[in-house]
Parts: sequence; C-alpha cells; structure tokens
Amino acid sequence: MTSKLSARDRLSLLLDPGTFHESSCTPDIPAAAAPAPAVPSVTAPSAVDSAASAPAATAMSAAPTPGVITGWGLVNRRKVFVYAQDFSVSGGALGKAQAYAICRVLAAAREAKAPVVGINDSAGAKIQEGVDALSGCGSMFHQHVLCSGKIPQITLIMGPCAGAAAYAPSLTDLVLMTEGSSRMFCTGPAVVSSVTYEEVEAEILGGAATHAAITGIADLTAADDRALLLKARRLLSYLPSSSEEMPPEAQETLLQSNTPVNHVTTSPSTTSTASSSTTSATSSSTTSAASPSTTCTVSSPPQAANALATLLPDNPKIPYDMKDLIRLIADPDSFFELQPLFADNLVTALIRIAGRVTGVIANQPMEMAGCLDTLAAKKGAKFVRLCSRFHIPLLSLMDTPGFLPGVEEEHGGILQQGAGLLTALNTAQVPLVTVIIRKAYGGAYIAMGSRECGADLVLAWPTAEIGVMGAEGAVSILYRKEIASAKDPDQERKRLAEEYRSSYSSSSQAVERGYVDRIIRPAETRSELIRAFSQLLQQ
Repeated sequence: MTSKLSARDRLSLLLDPGTFHESSCTPDIPAAAAPAPAVPSVTAPSAVDSAASAPAATAMSAAPTPGVITGWGLVNRRKVFVYAQDFSVSGGALGKAQAYAICRVLAAAREAKAPVVGINDSAGAKIQEGVDALSGCGSMFHQHVLCSGKIPQITLIMGPCAGAAAYAPSLTDLVLMTEGSSRMFCTGPAVVSSVTYEEVEAEILGGAATHAAITGIADLTAADDRALLLKARRLLSYLPSSSEEMPPEAQETLLQSNTPVNHVTTSPSTTSTASSSTTSATSSSTTSAASPSTTCTVSSPPQAANALATLLPDNPKIPYDMKDLIRLIADPDSFFELQPLFADNLVTALIRIAGRVTGVIANQPMEMAGCLDTLAAKKGAKFVRLCSRFHIPLLSLMDTPGFLPGVEEEHGGILQQGAGLLTALNTAQVPLVTVIIRKAYGGAYIAMGSRECGADLVLAWPTAEIGVMGAEGAVSILYRKEIASAKDPDQERKRLAEEYRSSYSSSSQAVERGYVDRIIRPAETRSELIRAFSQLLQQ
C-alpha cells in the first residue's frame, strides 16, 4: 500500500489539471445565510484524462485552510464541486467552522446544479467545541439532505471518519473507501470496549472490507488513494451533472442496432479562450463546462453474438456467470459494477449500450443459484433509486428460483426489504426493460421487474421458465399420490415435470397471455435492447 496523499494532492488527482478554484472560508457566516461562491468560466483542458499522470503541484491555491479545503474544478471537462478534509491540520477535526465551510460548498453545488465530491479524512468532531461542533454537523446533514435527489453526491473515505460526522457519507449517493487506511464508524474501538467490553480492531469494526461486504455502505473500494480517485473520476462519467440532465451519452459515428461499439475516443467539441469575467455559481450559463463530444467507431465482430448463443449450459441446473452475459451485451470496457462484494447473488452495474448509460440489475446464478435474499433486495432497491433519480434507464436480467427461504431471512426482514425493491421498481421514473434468461419463479419474478411492476418491455430467451415455482417442485405437490404409486417414481416425476413445464411455465405460454412481449434469440439480445431503449427514451 502506498503512503497517504495530502488533501491537495488528492484534489490534484481527482480534478483535471489546473482547473481547481479554491473558495474562501467564511465560517462565521451560517451556511443557510452564506452566499454561493463565485464560479468563473474556464477553458476545458485538452487532455482531460491526464489527471492521474499529472504532478501533484498543479495550480492549487496554497492559502492556509482551517482543516478543510473547498472549491470547484473540472472532471473530464464537467464542473464538480469538492471539499477535502485536511488531516495535517489538527487531524482534520471537524468543528463548526469546518462544517460551515462544507455547508457552503454543498449549497453552491446545489445552486449550480453540479455534482459534489467530498473527501473525508478526519479524527472526528472537535470535542472542545461541545454543542457547537454538533450544530455544525447537523447543518452539514441538512445540506446533504437538501442536495439529495438533485445532484450526485459522492463521498471518498480516505482516512478515519468517526463520530457524528460518520453519518454524512450515508446521506450521499455513493461511498468509496481506501483499503487498509479508511475507517468509518459511529463509535471507535476504545468507546466500544469501555461501554460493551467488546474488544475489536478498527479494521474489523469499520474498515473498507467491512463496509464493502457486510454493511453495504461502501459501493467501491480501492487499494490506495490514487486508485480510488481514478474510480471516482470514472464513476462521474456515468452520472449527469444534476437531476435536470440526462447522463453523458457517447455519439456513434455509425449507429447500427446490431453492432457493438468497439472503440471510443473523446475530444473537445469546441475550443474557446478562457474568460476573465466572474459570474455567480447560481448562473445557469456557468453551471457546467462544455460537454465532451465522444466519438464511437462501430464495427460488427460476430464474437459477442456467438458467445451469447453458447453462454448457457445445456443442463439448466449448471450455473453460469451473469457478468459474462452483461459484458457481452454492453459496449466494450463499459461494465462498471457497484457493490461487487455485497450481496453478490445480485449484480448491480452501470454500463453503456450503444453509447447510452444504462443501469443493470441482474441475478447471479453463480451465487446462491440467483436467489433473492434480504441483502440482495436492499442492494437492488438502492441501485434502482439511484438510477431513477438521475435518469438512467434500467435493464433487468432475470434468472432466479425465488426468494431465499429460512428462519434467518424471515427474521431479517425479507418481507420488508422485498417490498422495498418492489416499491423502487414500481416508482422508478425511467424506462425499464426486462430480459428473462432462465428461471423466473415466485415473488422474485415479480420483484425483478415483471410487467406488473412497471416493465415497459419484457423479453425472454427460449430457455425462460415462468411460474410460481419450478416444474419439479410443482408436480411433487400437485401429483404427490400419482408419483408415489408409480412403478418408477423418479421417471414419473420427470415426465410430469416436462408436461407441466410445456403447459404452464414455458416462455411461449407467457407470450400468449401477454406477460412477455416476445421471445428472442440470445444472439439478438444486444440489438433488441438498443432498439428498445432508443424507442423508450424518445417517448
């Protein structure tokens, strides 16, 4: 693991070179009354992706700050507001002054309709300030809530984040953590030991691995600061600047519904000179930098279509990796998974299909056979809400035998979390296309995006089966006596299962009843999705 970067070095890597504009701190002015800082217009740099290789000494202001650096800059030529806690100043301790500085940048971002990225690295609240520090935290929480659903809020945990301030990341849309050096908890190991007499290490209590795999708070982790900042830059490329915009879209030079994008280059759409005038952050003319023009060269290699046609094993009981399927229908190198270590029986990812950002929610047959459980439902609902807030169309890839049964699941709130996923899909304000790959059984079929739950289009592969339960389980209940009295019970069960499957759970039956729009060949999946989303987004 490399050494920790300073707060200014972190901002240097996050933002395009030379674009950071530091705002002055006026902590004596409450955030609600403070005016938004001025935001001058700037010329976008030509090499927008060179931030990672740029030296740390970019055009950053060297003015001293009281433990937090705030301002705005560009990420891939798009305006982003930032704040970074400075651990070198009193351990980055958060008092009223620092909280108000963060409040000001949050308010400015909301007025400018631009994303905000916060870098947390603080030992906690200033104990010596008492209730004033708590008041500052409360004001900061209030600003996060006001920004919720209006602009993307991303938090990078790159050091300790403890106490009252630790609630703030969970109020944002996405949380990223550095492995080995980040900690996030309400009370640290010392307090836990003194109150409950439990002995626990800080990493186990609230490290990156804990929040990535157990609590689900961390959407992404990285081995060091540099890698985490690069992930944050890439994440921003999938999100719009605000809820009033559509996600960034790549433009294909030759858009064909049956051909994947195999090369993407980005270049500035216009060249202009820097303006020396200063305008308010609330002015609509300066809320975002010129959008990049992304050119996609399209070719039509048959490998992806052929791979889709042969992806599924002949035996329906043998699993396959759903991530392979997603990559085959997505533009190359566009697969960007969120929460990969949490509830890995459900895949949530951002991809591009023909240049358009699309959110994918998919069962993973490699884990728990693709069953939905409490954590998967929670994970899916969070992702659907994110996509709905920021106009990202949804694709559901369904292959699930149902909700996971058991006492632990019932006591863990499977009904409540399942209802949360149902609510998220039913209230999503974006196009939803569902593709049924194999199994679609019971309540999980409904919860993963059936027509009744708001799907605009439901497609099915020929291998799809839809029913209350699997054919084998159904006939074991319906024909229990017949199977028991048969000369060969196993053979009789198999025969009855085939009859049940063809009569009640085949995809053709679902088409006839109007629950599925049409059956498609696996090789046609990408072209069908391009056509479907193109039509739905135009409505």
